[in-house]
Amino acid sequence: MFLDAITGPQDLQGRDYDELDDLCVQIREHIVAAVTKHGGHLGSNLGDVELTVALHRVFRSPHDAILWDTGHQTYVHKMLTGRAADFKNLREPGGLSGYPSRSESKHDWIENSHASTVLSYAFGLATSFHQNDERRRVVAVIGDGAMTGGMAFEGLNNLGHSGRDVVIILNDNGRSYAPTVSRLSESLIKIRNNPTYMRRQARLEQMAESIPWVGEQLGRGMKMSKAAIREMWEPPAFFENLGIRYTGPFDGHDIAGIEDALANATEFDGPVVVHVLTQKGRGYAPAENDQIKNMHDIGSIKDGSYTSAFSDAMLKLGDQHPELVAITAAMPDSTGLLPFSERFPGRCIDVGIAEQHAVTSAAGMAMGGMRPLFAVYATFLTRAFDQVNLDVGLHGQPVIFCLDRAGITGDDGPSHHGILDLVLLTKVPGMTVFAPSSYQELQQMMFDAMDITDGPVAIRWPKTAAPWVTETEVGSGLAARLVKSGGPEVCLLGFGKMLAACEGAAEILADEGINATVWDPRVVTPLAPEMLENAAAHQLVISVEDGLRIGGAGAAVRDALSEHDANCRLRVLGVPTAYIPHGKADTILSELGLDAAGVAATALGMLTT
Repeated sequence: MFLDAITGPQDLQGRDYDELDDLCVQIREHIVAAVTKHGGHLGSNLGDVELTVALHRVFRSPHDAILWDTGHQTYVHKMLTGRAADFKNLREPGGLSGYPSRSESKHDWIENSHASTVLSYAFGLATSFHQNDERRRVVAVIGDGAMTGGMAFEGLNNLGHSGRDVVIILNDNGRSYAPTVSRLSESLIKIRNNPTYMRRQARLEQMAESIPWVGEQLGRGMKMSKAAIREMWEPPAFFENLGIRYTGPFDGHDIAGIEDALANATEFDGPVVVHVLTQKGRGYAPAENDQIKNMHDIGSIKDGSYTSAFSDAMLKLGDQHPELVAITAAMPDSTGLLPFSERFPGRCIDVGIAEQHAVTSAAGMAMGGMRPLFAVYATFLTRAFDQVNLDVGLHGQPVIFCLDRAGITGDDGPSHHGILDLVLLTKVPGMTVFAPSSYQELQQMMFDAMDITDGPVAIRWPKTAAPWVTETEVGSGLAARLVKSGGPEVCLLGFGKMLAACEGAAEILADEGINATVWDPRVVTPLAPEMLENAAAHQLVISVEDGLRIGGAGAAVRDALSEHDANCRLRVLGVPTAYIPHGKADTILSELGLDAAGVAATALGMLTT
């Protein structure tokens, strides 16, 4: 197959379009086979096949910097840069990352998997190339969804003001704001995309303005006529008001057409937007027909998960609390809000990929008497910590933050592990932080959160399956739950998911003749006084969390015990301050000593020293 022979973008040169069409079919088959086996992002990658082929034929990667926003749409780019065979280990430990990876290839300039950042990278690289007088192109591919993020607008503004040479590919795969393309607009698009015509027109305008007496009025009239036509028939006004030339839209599945558009864009000075229309999931019927799961990420919501527990609780709370409103940052599906949005369509607000705006707007809603709940991945909330702290926390607003994918998440790698939230949120004055250990606990905490009206609340849960427990194994309010009462030697505190590791460690210790006490803290801040008092009576206390070890839940336990003048030894177990690569979540936790065997080994080691 053609795909098997590709060792780099140079292998695309000299090929006719029939060969390239066959290659696109092979690429799509390869993507479907890999993603259906290993999981990952399907729709976005099936949609940008021809676009990526054209990019690598027009530009010389890695001499020219091709940047992607977001990185989940780079599967085709990886194949065309010699990594097709590596897809047999997609998202597996030690295998191919699901996002760009600088350690994998010199063709991967940036590792961004958080949206709306690429235009800032592009400005920085273009500035560096310009200052060093390097004749290298910068190309930024940004999905239309990522254009909803504030950083994207900041980058556009800076690019337009600076006049840096950057080609911006606006990959419009479903949220198009472009008007219907008519015959007149098609003609205008062809004209505006022709650099020879545009140079001639600029000279004509200069000549008109130089005519004595009437030149200024004539030139102004020509520009006004152009502006009127542009406003009527094209969508470039937004970009060009920022100083950025706009071309398009173009068919993103026409390789020859895209190549012409890209080649023309390189002849203009300054930043140029090339607007391409693509179809998510193209060439694979299940992805074309499923607008949610197969169009983005395989395996988002499963029965028995913490996410499904949240989704069920939202429906119950929505019925009981008409003031409850849900906010999402372009992820209503994977955060579990779709059932709520269907039941209460006017009470689920998607602000786009704009976490900062989501948090501050939630503060405003709370000030107006609503009860806003922001459902977001833990890794993405860290993008808006300033707003959490000063717009919500400082104002004491009862906003509820529901953090999915908290802790070690696994297959998506270092950018998606939610290991900063406990460190950050426990430092917000007045913030209550819950960590559920079961399906039922999460639902109880949702109701408990609604009863807290004097400040913000956060509930954080992992990506992995949620244990089911009985009614007697569920706490309430801000109280901790004593899971197992033991002797004076060891007390284990298992925050959230890590309760299971502590229970397993207690069984291992029992085989060694040590009767350990086990607590489910339930609440990280404020820590339950009865739990602290009980823990202080033990010789050894071990706190276990799946967030950063320094500054997190265990650090709060240490401070609290010191205030009690506790005469006990304390060991905090958690995630080290490092970028943790992708792999199965439980495997990573085991390697970090955060499983039952690791906790038990720590306890035995400390008891014998």
